[in-house]
Amino acid sequence: MLLRRMTVAAAVAALSTLAMPAQAHNATYPPGRITVDVVGVNGSGCPQGTASVAAASDNTSFTVTYSDYLAQTGAGSGGTDFRKNCQLALQIHVPQGFTYAIARADYRGFAHLQRGAYGQERANYYFQGMAQTTRRTHQFNGPYSDNWQASDQTEYADLVWAPCGEERNLNVNSELRVYAGTSSPQNLSFMSMDSTDGSVSTVYHFAWKECPAV
Repeated sequence: MLLRRMTVAAAVAALSTLAMPAQAHNATYPPGRITVDVVGVNGSGCPQGTASVAAASDNTSFTVTYSDYLAQTGAGSGGTDFRKNCQLALQIHVPQGFTYAIARADYRGFAHLQRGAYGQERANYYFQGMAQTTRRTHQFNGPYSDNWQASDQTEYADLVWAPCGEERNLNVNSELRVYAGTSSPQNLSFMSMDSTDGSVSTVYHFAWKECPAV
């Protein structure tokens, strides 16, 4: 595990070059500063105290940083280690007169997959009391030992907006799975969405619009 941590730390610097600027759906951003509070944490991928959230100062996005999000299979792995998940309930406070949707989500991490093994990242998000968005899956096939990145983009016409004038939790679900496939069960394969220094974060990009006048 120490070797894996050292590998992830060494890869973090290079990972920053993979980040792509968000393509804004519109140019309307609310004044002031939004805040994001974590009101619920559940899942094997985010034990208590291992996930943090921060809003960007320009109101374009918020980031989720994990410190213990690792799925693995093979040597030394437990029976349930192949799958890790995390559900966060977030309360996003926005200025009066505005509402938001999630336009894009960028997921990043590091993977070491033996030949024949494969890993999957899955995610979706939805507002409390509303239908869940489609869970999207990204697969990475071994042999693979490098940073990974996956993005889920939503077209403007398909965006799901938070109800105007209401505060509803935004539920963010993510999952990592690693399967041995045809690789030797004695060889370790893993996929992480965590960071030892806080520089690997999942980024959720906002789309904004003004609410109708009442």
